[in-house]
Amino acid sequence: MEPELRHLRYFVAVAEELHFSRAAARLRMAQPPLSQQIRQLEAMIGTPLFVRTSRSVALTPAGEAYLERCRRVLATVADDVHEAGRIGRGEQGRFDIGFVSSAIQLGLAAPIRRFRERHPAVHLRLHEAYTAHIIDRLLTGEVDLGVVRDAEDHDELVATAFAVESFVAVLPAEHPHAGDLAINAAALRHDPFVFFPRLAGERAYQRNLRPCLEAGYTPRIVQDASSWATVAHLVAAGLGVTIAPASVSAVVPASVRVLPLTGTGATTELQILRRRGDDRVTSTGFGTEGGPT
Repeated sequence: MEPELRHLRYFVAVAEELHFSRAAARLRMAQPPLSQQIRQLEAMIGTPLFVRTSRSVALTPAGEAYLERCRRVLATVADDVHEAGRIGRGEQGRFDIGFVSSAIQLGLAAPIRRFRERHPAVHLRLHEAYTAHIIDRLLTGEVDLGVVRDAEDHDELVATAFAVESFVAVLPAEHPHAGDLAINAAALRHDPFVFFPRLAGERAYQRNLRPCLEAGYTPRIVQDASSWATVAHLVAAGLGVTIAPASVSAVVPASVRVLPLTGTGATTELQILRRRGDDRVTSTGFGTEGGPT
């Protein structure tokens, strides 16, 4: 047999009280079982830990040395329990967030800053990716939270709205409609399109197509790119036009024109995703104004 934590707690109580009755009262147990446990501990160690007389209890040299070690072990266990609880509640450890690049233009930096201020003991790691990839990583536990665009519904995930925006047309400066104040998607029916890839997320892809579909056509996509900033620069290079979320205006080069779209009520939504049942304060509060993040 090897000593268990209860043996250490019993021993420390007796060693600090130097009185079995007081130690038993402190431990809220009867004295005979306490005396039995101490004798059992001494038998495991193979040496007396106390000198007992009818009037006093004193530590042996072995007992004095063992007392310091027991206090250290019990303190370490308490610290480990506390740390595990903090990690379980999301107050310590590592927290991984997957995000789509356009979330930066819609204010993602603010909740990230609040998170770092309010959870200084948590190591925050950020991973830029497509919506579809972020969802896969959420489901496998590779990331703890996702900031995504127009995510597909999933029974294992909970979505919270982060931002909603309309769509705009992005045209090269030499386009015939570049000087217009606004444009209907129907006017771009015969233009080649530069677009975001379908594999980034099916729902986001379809929502982005909606202004064109409402105008009665499917655009002819000649090039795709991994970010809206790249799409905008390819439009500037003359490869085509695009319809994009309104936040694209923050990353377009000066040589393109961004026009409001008329004739459509289509919108795109940025969402915060977490796993269902993940009630850690780091997960439930992220992006909530005035919340715990």
